[in-house]
Amino acid sequence: MRILLVEDDEILGDGIVAGLREFSYSIDWIKTGKHLHSALLSTDYDILLLDLNLPGESGLNLLRNLRNSGKDLPVLILTARDTVEDRVKGLDLGADDYLIKPFDLDELAARIRALIRRDHGRTSPLLTSGGIEMDVARHTVNKNGTGIDLSAREFSILHLLLESAGKVMSKRKIEDSLYAWGEEIESNTIEVHIHNLRKKLGQDTIKTIRGVGYVIK
Repeated sequence: MRILLVEDDEILGDGIVAGLREFSYSIDWIKTGKHLHSALLSTDYDILLLDLNLPGESGLNLLRNLRNSGKDLPVLILTARDTVEDRVKGLDLGADDYLIKPFDLDELAARIRALIRRDHGRTSPLLTSGGIEMDVARHTVNKNGTGIDLSAREFSILHLLLESAGKVMSKRKIEDSLYAWGEEIESNTIEVHIHNLRKKLGQDTIKTIRGVGYVIK
């Protein structure tokens, strides 16, 4: 899952980026709203984390313009503004959730998981398919009741495929979801991870649609 963070505080931004990477999220970070539009045009993000007190254009104005342009990705506001009036205004302008600073990274991660579940039309915290059960919160995977040890990248790829079970996901889409700006990707990296997932979960778990991508039925 790929996240865009808009936050001007260097210390807080560093902490959020480092913390969410521990939860296997790919995260890009911009410090003002100046490049928000171009970032959203170039990359398909799963969620936007938006500070309100930004230099230049305010976060609320960015949110208003985002919704007016038809962008419907989930938006989680991160701000020190804690009045009821501020929260109501942010939510009424199109935010999906609101988290007051300072906050705990575990709570931030939980709210991100909840927004992603809602965006994919799920209510259960578990992802299941063909004997596979993934608990995203606990970062565990079982196959027919047996625990499976996955690397961080393998877990992230399986998460993507399970969230879109039945839909073919291209190699490019997987790469875009897994790798943030500046991270190098070797040409066969995704194929290697898919190969390892099949060894651990069964050869028929992930199907290759030649010339299109990968799918979990």
